Amino acid sequence: MIGEIAEDLTGLVRDEINLAKAELKEEAAKAGKAGGMLAGAGYAGHLLVLFVSLTVMFALAHVVDIAWAALIVTALWAAVAAVLYVLGRKRLKDVNLKPERTVETLKEDAAWARHPMN
Repeated sequence: MIGEIAEDLTGLVRDEINLAKAELKEEAAKAGKAGGMLAGAGYAGHLLVLFVSLTVMFALAHVVDIAWAALIVTALWAAVAAVLYVLGRKRLKDVNLKPERTVETLKEDAAWARHPMN
């Protein structure tokens, strides 16, 4: 009987470890996607700043002084960068690294271990 209990306990621990691994892998994938989105936003922002900014700046230079045109373009890209940052940060906050199901089943296992005959 003690051998069966030890075997059951070993199986439970093994199952809990496998569940924790699966949950952490799932959350790591979410974090990777959110990080990739932030990196993509940064790269896209950089390319836009380089190519579109020059075009807009020189177009505005026909209306206002080139220094003012450069300042206007800079302010526009600052707003774009702020929006991308806020969206990426919001996605990162959705990541939960605590394995909720594992914690719940560990509590159930602990209750069972205290009273295995119930």
